[in-house]
Amino acid sequence: MDSSQNKAAKRMGIEKENLPVSQIQLDDLKMASVIFRAVNHPLRLSIIRLVDEFGQLTVTQIYFKLRIEQSVASQHLAILRESEVLLSVRDGKNIYYSLNKDRMQAIVQCIETLRD
Repeated sequence: MDSSQNKAAKRMGIEKENLPVSQIQLDDLKMASVIFRAVNHPLRLSIIRLVDEFGQLTVTQIYFKLRIEQSVASQHLAILRESEVLLSVRDGKNIYYSLNKDRMQAIVQCIETLRD
């Protein structure tokens, strides 16, 4: 890996320093792919922006503000939660979603590295 690939890999949580591309672990590539696929969807980007704007929201607040079905919101929230883009905290019957700032910063830095 060249230095820009190393930086990008580190930011995405891939810790394989100085390995040739042929030795990158399949699991690491799958993880990066899952993360990028999670944020590469118009509705999920809208959810990310909305949660970023308000700090934390419930699924009800999200589907109401985006004017989508609750089941659709829940499916997309699950994808964002599984990729650790969103964090969730249960408070009684409600689950509050907030942006994982560290994960988002890592994604932004990786994208910036890939642009170089």
